[in-house]
Amino acid sequence: MPEKSTAPPRDFAPVLARLNTEFAGVHLEATVSRCVDAARQGALDVTGRATPDLVERIARQHLQVLALAFAERR
Repeated sequence: MPEKSTAPPRDFAPVLARLNTEFAGVHLEATVSRCVDAARQGALDVTGRATPDLVERIARQHLQVLALAFAERR
């Protein structure tokens, strides 16, 4: 069984950069990276492909929901 890489592919670097900038002060970079990876994997599982645009939209929604959930806990 091949080992799964924890780093997202290079073509997702701009997605990570945009989301890290957008959610700076809200989420750690590690959280953003995990959301991007989860969004990429989810898109692959559901549609069979994961374009950067689709992954960014999914990850952004996840990060917004996380931010709302954390805000409600305070």
